[in-house]
Amino acid sequence: MRATTIHAPYDMRVEDVPEPVVQLPTDAVLRVLRACICGSDLWAYRGEAARRPGQRIGHEFLGVVEETGSEVATLKRGDLVVAPFMWSDGVCDYCREGLTTSCEHGGFWGSVSYDGGQGEAVRVPFADGTLVRLPKEAASDDRLLSSLLTLSDVLGTGHHAALGAGARPGATVAVVGDGAVGLCAVLAAKRLGAERVIALGRHQVRTDIARRFGATDVVAERGDAAVEAVRELTRGQGAHAVVEAVGTEQSMRTAVGITRDGGAIGFVGVPHGSGTGLDLSVMFDRNIALRGGVAPVRAYIPDLLPDVLDGTVDASPVFDMTVDLEGVPAGYKAMDERTALKVLVTN
Repeated sequence: MRATTIHAPYDMRVEDVPEPVVQLPTDAVLRVLRACICGSDLWAYRGEAARRPGQRIGHEFLGVVEETGSEVATLKRGDLVVAPFMWSDGVCDYCREGLTTSCEHGGFWGSVSYDGGQGEAVRVPFADGTLVRLPKEAASDDRLLSSLLTLSDVLGTGHHAALGAGARPGATVAVVGDGAVGLCAVLAAKRLGAERVIALGRHQVRTDIARRFGATDVVAERGDAAVEAVRELTRGQGAHAVVEAVGTEQSMRTAVGITRDGGAIGFVGVPHGSGTGLDLSVMFDRNIALRGGVAPVRAYIPDLLPDVLDGTVDASPVFDMTVDLEGVPAGYKAMDERTALKVLVTN
């Protein structure tokens, strides 16, 4: 089969690799229909996250089950399913508590010796605990497939951030970051009933999507100017709930600066250079809470899926470029150069 591999910074290739097969009785083999490129994939693309030459990549995908191991009980050949960005057994203590990203037997797609989602097929460990079955008729609806694909990562991650920040009816929510996750956090905050949603971003194409997703205000400034602008919009107080969806020192400092006393920050930006972005004495004095981390999207899919299926929630506008599998390297280049927000990969 064909699959995307990474060999060095900026060196992405689509190559022939062995077809996946069932290795353990809890496995399934999935034929990929839709995948996409994540902003976090760019850290590996740029050489800021280590990868072995030839390692697979991609962690957002959905497709059709082709084969199942003898112990797989909830899935069968032909089922349309979505895969969260990590696999999990569904039965360990962490999974039962909803923290599937800490599963005792879990792992991340594209790890050494494991398939990545940006390929024609994937071996799925712990298929019963990992995959979520979708209505078969969705396979013939391109828009719905794209919307369902966001359940694999960005929509659930935006939801995780909004929950961590305390988005709720009547609250003012501010979102730092206009990438796909930040935009999905705007959508999630609106879904959770936020009265006001302030999107921080400088790219009009993205902030237009933010408004479409429910943002009531847009702040284009950065740093201290952004803090001042948000406070002007909130009678000097700041936002009750703030999402940090970038992962840099500046973005975290901005998040702290725009949080209302007694408020909370939900952080989901993969930390890169953000280790000194927090001043605990400031957070202590102002009673600011910090929650977030890797989003356990598998635990959120059952809650979000009905709204995606009935169209109440549609995050598909975050995809602004579509490529086939052979075009994945060009997709990485476009996202790296910020000429694309998020690239959809069709098989």
